[in-house]
Amino acid sequence: MGFIPDEAKSLRPPGILNRTSVWLGGIGWCTAMLHNAINLRPPLKSGVHRQVLLATIGWFIGYHVTKLENYKYAKHDRDMIKYMRFHPEAFAPKELKTFAEINEPFHPIR
Repeated sequence: MGFIPDEAKSLRPPGILNRTSVWLGGIGWCTAMLHNAINLRPPLKSGVHRQVLLATIGWFIGYHVTKLENYKYAKHDRDMIKYMRFHPEAFAPKELKTFAEINEPFHPIR
């Protein structure tokens, strides 16, 4: 597809069953049922071919949206790791403190 650059081909593909595909497939199916209900047809029984078509289109769009999302997150992670590698002084390890050093001593008042 034209929306995903060639760099994204090195990433592994998302699973067929992912949340975006399921969500958009369900929206496509509900759209077909809503169209049937608006035209006063039985929502579940009529236009089954349209229900399958719109659910499949939603699933396809959801799959490619997930691919684009994975690419953008991978690119962001790559840029952050590169920045951390070139600026180690900004990411120096902090001194570890125990819990007792952080809290003040407890003195009950009675």
